[in-house]
Amino acid sequence: MKHLIKYLKVELKKHLFDYLILLTAGVFFLMGLSLFKGEKLMEFLIIFAFTSLYIIWGIYHHIIENTLHLKAVIEYILIAFTLIFLMKIIIFP
Repeated sequence: MKHLIKYLKVELKKHLFDYLILLTAGVFFLMGLSLFKGEKLMEFLIIFAFTSLYIIWGIYHHIIENTLHLKAVIEYILIAFTLIFLMKIIIFP
């Protein structure tokens, strides 16, 4: 457990700006969802925009680290589609 905490501290210091971008986007995503609550099209567009940003952020993050592989890109895409699917079930019953 100590090794994990040490690794996370180093990772946060090394890529603080990257994670701040993702965190800021997440906050705006949640604000947008609450602002347009009940408007199905706008909610879907906000979800789609956030997941697209998440995929682009993931690719950018791996390019910076020189660890970009097709496997990582597919993982980000699958996580984004899972988020869209889950949000569709929750918001658009």
